[in-house]
Amino acid sequence: MDATLVRTDVDGAVVTLTLDSPANRNALSRRLLAELDAALVAAAERPGTRVVVLAATGRVFCAGADLSEAAGGSMEETTAAIVGLQRRLLTLPVPVLARVQGPVRAGGLGLVAAADVVVASTQATFALTEVRLGLAPLAVSLTVLPRLTDRAAAWAALGGEVFDAATATSWGLVTTVVDADDLDAEVGWRADVLAQGDSQGQRETKALLVADLVARIDAEGADVARRSATLFGSDAAQAAMAAFLERGRGRNS
Repeated sequence: MDATLVRTDVDGAVVTLTLDSPANRNALSRRLLAELDAALVAAAERPGTRVVVLAATGRVFCAGADLSEAAGGSMEETTAAIVGLQRRLLTLPVPVLARVQGPVRAGGLGLVAAADVVVASTQATFALTEVRLGLAPLAVSLTVLPRLTDRAAAWAALGGEVFDAATATSWGLVTTVVDADDLDAEVGWRADVLAQGDSQGQRETKALLVADLVARIDAEGADVARRSATLFGSDAAQAAMAAFLERGRGRNS
């Protein structure tokens, strides 16, 4: 049986869920999305869970949608799952703390934006690269764009340029940025602080904080998922993704 793509580790009140698919840079494949959703449900249902830490193995935190699945195949299931996963993170009854050790691209920003607290390493970078592949950041728009200032959102989404963790912090996407050597200590300290809150207080306070984002997903999520899947299936996007994958094969040969 293949190894799980999402690893669960428990340390007292803190449950760490680690994306463990470094071969494809922790891309959001259908399988990884399903496993992460199930792991989040299990973590929330576990007695004693007070904080969930979302982490990743390897150099890259998350490369976004799995383009090898997107090239030539329907993305309706995947885009709906990406929207649903963001809602799951937002509505989890305990705080979610993202530990971002490296690059985050496209759909991966949805995981970051849906977390309650984000600690990023100076080695982390971010980019909404969809525009360069004939796509738009539709599936993550309902969490990512509200986190950013209007001007930052326009530049990030229309330009597709990479921005660093310090910029992500100033734009509102990241809570704090620390040196790579200090990442675990910072995550540990913040997880300990979050775990000290009363469970009812945490649940109700989180619901208050994310209410607008959840309402946006409930009102518009199905539509943006459908529109995103349509763009993935377009001739322009299919050609751009095929060229991107071919360049990747060339670099690895």
